[in-house]
Amino acid sequence: MRNTFGHIFTLTTYGESHGEGIGGVVDGMPAGIAVDMDFIQSELDRRRPGQSRITTGRQEGDRVELLSGVFEGKTTGCPIGFLVRNTNQHSTDYENVRQVYRPSHADYTYTQKYGLRDHRGGGRSSARETISRCVGGALAKLALRQLGIRVTAYTSQVGDIAIDRDYHRHDFTQIERNSVRCPDRDAAQQMEQLILKVKADGDTIGGIITCVIQGCPVGLGEPAFSKLHAELGAAMLSINAVKGFEYGEGFEGVGQRGSEQNDIFYNAGGRISTHTNHSGGIQGGISNGQDIYFRVLFKPVATQLRPQPTVTVDGEEITLEVKGRHDPCVLPRAVPVVEAMAAMTILDHYLLNKTVTL
Repeated sequence: MRNTFGHIFTLTTYGESHGEGIGGVVDGMPAGIAVDMDFIQSELDRRRPGQSRITTGRQEGDRVELLSGVFEGKTTGCPIGFLVRNTNQHSTDYENVRQVYRPSHADYTYTQKYGLRDHRGGGRSSARETISRCVGGALAKLALRQLGIRVTAYTSQVGDIAIDRDYHRHDFTQIERNSVRCPDRDAAQQMEQLILKVKADGDTIGGIITCVIQGCPVGLGEPAFSKLHAELGAAMLSINAVKGFEYGEGFEGVGQRGSEQNDIFYNAGGRISTHTNHSGGIQGGISNGQDIYFRVLFKPVATQLRPQPTVTVDGEEITLEVKGRHDPCVLPRAVPVVEAMAAMTILDHYLLNKTVTL
């Protein structure tokens, strides 16, 4: 089982949803970076359960403990170990699925691959594992901050309610001012009402998160097997419930001709730039200095609070009624996870780039 992300800046995670805790080890973190614990905790607070009426009711403080790699408030360059303890598990809620395969979960595939599974909240397949990603992402953001690189994600669609695809039209300061994390206030209210309706029906709903990376230098990424967009795509597709990734114009550009899609270069006062950014800041697998932007599609959460047909581990056909506390829509809590994976990918490739350039 591969539990490590990255090449030079790496994150190795451990823990299960209903175990003692979730944690990880960050290696390759540059030395001398000021560690802002309030910022790291705030990133976890954005992801934590129980933060609004449209998220799961599980109440976890998700307080992070840094165990190593920091001295007198700065990173030492040594591995940074950390732990977030689980304090509000209701493991008995999952007793009725011990011998049952939940539809669209990892229950069946985990059992077939490993011969056993932790049925309590999905064990290792639980989205609670993303706690570690948020800690790693927060550390990466602290390093990127010194480089002038900013990573911002937001909810751009829930169900059939969508805002303008052009991120320039949105005020990023509005993202954290509503529970959906959407920069359009009116759309956010509609999204929240839709999520509440779906929740009342015992159902779930998906949507799209948009992410924008600003200030990224030219030259990140490789021309063949580690293209920057491929690395970003792999990072996003490793997040629970993600079903799709597109960058730049993506699928929307399929109806255009090359003459419309091409980003024309010009001399911007001694600096080479482009009039447009249909490429999404990446050309030939390498960043070109423009904003990098992409969209991540999340499916509806698989756990339903309504009866569903399924089978037991012995193949008996039954009707399953799930208990417990679950998100009707994962998007609001997934926004910081998308940012975290993007930040770690960019920092990793920045450090990789430093090893091949003088």
